[in-house]
Amino acid sequence: MKRLIGTFAVLVALAAPSVQAATTGTSTVTLAASAHSMIQIVDPALTLVPTPTDYDNDFVEGVGVSGLRVQVKTNSSTGMVLMVRCADAAPQIALADLLLRTQTPAGVGGATMGAYTAVTAANQNLWSTGTAQHPWFVVTTDVRVQNLFNYDDAIGGGSTNYSNVLTYTVVSQ
Repeated sequence: MKRLIGTFAVLVALAAPSVQAATTGTSTVTLAASAHSMIQIVDPALTLVPTPTDYDNDFVEGVGVSGLRVQVKTNSSTGMVLMVRCADAAPQIALADLLLRTQTPAGVGGATMGAYTAVTAANQNLWSTGTAQHPWFVVTTDVRVQNLFNYDDAIGGGSTNYSNVLTYTVVSQ
C-alpha cells in the first residue's frame, strides 16, 4: 500500500501543470491631456522717444519689430485668445491716449485687433486662433501714444518718463 501511495504521488506530480511566470504581458498607458496655453513675453519694455516730427503729428508709435512681442502656443484643438489690458493702479499715460493693435495675422478661425484701439483696464482680445498652435508663435503689439502735448516735461531740457504696465493673458478656448 505504501508503494501504491508513493506511485500515486509521483503520478499526480507529473500530471499537474507546472506553474511558471509569464514571459509576456501588456499594460495600458493613458495620457489624460487637457487644454493648456502658454505665453512668453519677448519684449518686457518699450521706450518711445518722440521726435519733432512725432510732435507735429501729435503721436509716437512703436510698430512691427519696434513693438512689443509675445510668444504663444496651445494644445487646445479649439484654439486660444491672447488678451491685453492695463490694470495699472496709477497709469501715467491716459488710457484713452494709449492705443494698441496687432498686424499679426490671426490663426485659422481667429481674429485680430487690427485697428488702433484705446487700451482699457479690462481684458481686450488682441489676437486669437481657432485651432491648436503647437510651436511658439510670435504676436507683435503695435503701440501708439497720442496727444503728446498732454505730457509735460518737468525737467527743462531733459525728458520725463511716463509709464504704464500692460498685462497679457492667454486663455484656451
